[in-house]
Amino acid sequence: MSKEGAEGAAKPRLTEAEEQLLRHRKNLDFWKKNAAQIRTRNLLTGLSIGAFVVGIFSYTILSVKQERIVEELDEEARIHIIRGPRTGANS
Repeated sequence: MSKEGAEGAAKPRLTEAEEQLLRHRKNLDFWKKNAAQIRTRNLLTGLSIGAFVVGIFSYTILSVKQERIVEELDEEARIHIIRGPRTGANS
């Protein structure tokens, strides 16, 4: 037998439970190592989404306020048009 064949035969086959345990440990090691980086990314993503939502909300509120002001100006203009110009003769 060759060296490779002897090494392969000498290595015992892992059971399903042992393979699952190894996968679980690798996964746990990954999360321990990268938890701070993932947390930072999640924080930045959340802040970005929050800033976007606040911006859209602020823009909407500002637009509605401007619309009300324009409606009030239109109403004042309509009243002045109906009354006509104020001159010394008709005031």
